[in-house]
Amino acid sequence: MTTIADYITQDTDERRFSFEVLPPLKGNGTETLFRTIDKLVPFNPAFINITTHHSEYVYRELPDGQFERLRVRRRPGTVAIAAAIQQKYNIPVEPHVICSGKTIEEIEYELLDLQFLGIRNLMLLRGDKAKEDSRFVPTPGGHTHTTDLIKQVVRFNEGFFADGSPIKNPGTPFVFGVACYPEKHEEAPNLERDMQYLKEKQDLGAQYAVTQLFYDNEKYFTFVRKAREMGITIPIVPGIKPMAKLSQLTVVPKTFHCDIPEALAKEIVKCKTDEQARQLGIEWTTAQCRELYAHGVKNIHFYTISAVDSVVEIARQL
Repeated sequence: MTTIADYITQDTDERRFSFEVLPPLKGNGTETLFRTIDKLVPFNPAFINITTHHSEYVYRELPDGQFERLRVRRRPGTVAIAAAIQQKYNIPVEPHVICSGKTIEEIEYELLDLQFLGIRNLMLLRGDKAKEDSRFVPTPGGHTHTTDLIKQVVRFNEGFFADGSPIKNPGTPFVFGVACYPEKHEEAPNLERDMQYLKEKQDLGAQYAVTQLFYDNEKYFTFVRKAREMGITIPIVPGIKPMAKLSQLTVVPKTFHCDIPEALAKEIVKCKTDEQARQLGIEWTTAQCRELYAHGVKNIHFYTISAVDSVVEIARQL
């Protein structure tokens, strides 16, 4: 099967989309997710990326009125969902594999499951900090950095478990991408240091990078130029998410640590309804993608969460 890295590095004029989706909430089944994917399939996606998230604490009231604190995963099943999508749609899938909330042993079992299922493409991430933590705290027996996770996957590809023992039947190696941040990761002291980490990920074996969402193309162009000057040669795929609600003017910068360009902010403020904001988001993102195309970009990755219908309309226009 063609890998995602193969798609991204093809010397072709063909423009390709890819999409990120969420696993369904615990107990909700796959119907809603599959309806979402059905809307995206007509645009011949190069791959579908499936997120995964740290478990979190919830509080359940007991009969005596006290509360019990439980750790739960609201959206389990990333590996199974990836397999179901690949089987149902015959589209390459790319599940997230993260450090957050997992031990090295648990990650190893996850890699074995993915290999058994014939899933070769991975997105390797540190993952978000737990909601109750002020900073990222690694799980005891887990990884602190994405680079540690990459080293584990590379070692697995070479035929060795994390404890150094050989894998009798190593199987087909994984191909993996990583994240990058045109406006720097929130925890990085500056953009240059953050880009040094990206260079390290490339040198360890990452074959491509997908950016955090952004709304100002100049920041992407500047990021790519600086990356090339630093010796980062892997493809850098722009990640795009259309604005879809009025509230996102303040929520998006806080959640994703990216700036809203003043020109876009001025237009959002004029909107009176969420539908007006959604239409503005479609117009802005369509123009943004066309400018990326004009600068030679061939692959665009869409973050579809809360914006599926907008992404569909943008894809139609493009």
